[in-house]
Amino acid sequence: MGVNGSRTEGAIISGQGLVKTYAGMRALDGVDVEIGRGEIVAIIGPSGSGKSTLIRCLNGLEELDAGSITFDGSPVPPGARRQWQTLRKRVGMIFQDYTLFPHLTVLGNIVLAPVRTGLLTRSEAEARGRQLLVRVGLDGYANAYPAELSGGQQQRVAIVRALAMAPDVLLLDEPTSALDPEMIAEVLQVIRQLSSSGMTLVIVTHEIGFARDIAHRIIFMDFGRIVEAGPPRTLFDSPQSSRLRDFLSKIL
Repeated sequence: MGVNGSRTEGAIISGQGLVKTYAGMRALDGVDVEIGRGEIVAIIGPSGSGKSTLIRCLNGLEELDAGSITFDGSPVPPGARRQWQTLRKRVGMIFQDYTLFPHLTVLGNIVLAPVRTGLLTRSEAEARGRQLLVRVGLDGYANAYPAELSGGQQQRVAIVRALAMAPDVLLLDEPTSALDPEMIAEVLQVIRQLSSSGMTLVIVTHEIGFARDIAHRIIFMDFGRIVEAGPPRTLFDSPQSSRLRDFLSKIL
């Protein structure tokens, strides 16, 4: 395992030499990363370090300026629209701000994608959605509208919506950052449940204690680069870089 903590065997998704520039500034500066099948990876670092940009590029939501993405052993070329659409069916994304459709019920939000993509019939999607709502503690909310839910409940619905597509990988972009403190615990509990199910998870988070507890591997980013990566105990107890030591001294 190299400096970036990447795994060379069993990778479900990987990026090589990833570069993304905004207004002349490199949000990603030659990043190499691999995510193993069934692995739970937490990405930490200061604001503006490139964490969210990295997972958005892995899902094709941001187009790379350079570098390549490989999913399940197959390259996904930049601009290959059909291949990226196929990839997004298998790589779910959870955003900071839920992004639920306000005019649809909870169940309507959940069934939209699997029905439109032809993955499931409407009756199949509704049955799966109801099962998943029970799983995240939202039994009885299928006919509610997003405005009737708390922030924590909306984020749990967003997680269910992603799970309804039966993805191989779930990317979570600071899933608790928009929540009030008392609502964070309920979302983290759902993520803990997912982590025990064997699903591949990549989580951008400021919840350092949670990351330490749940992740197989921690990636620390700064200035668009992976500075250090490894098992939680190694990173938090014996950081090798002065930048990571400084970061941890301010947040722990």
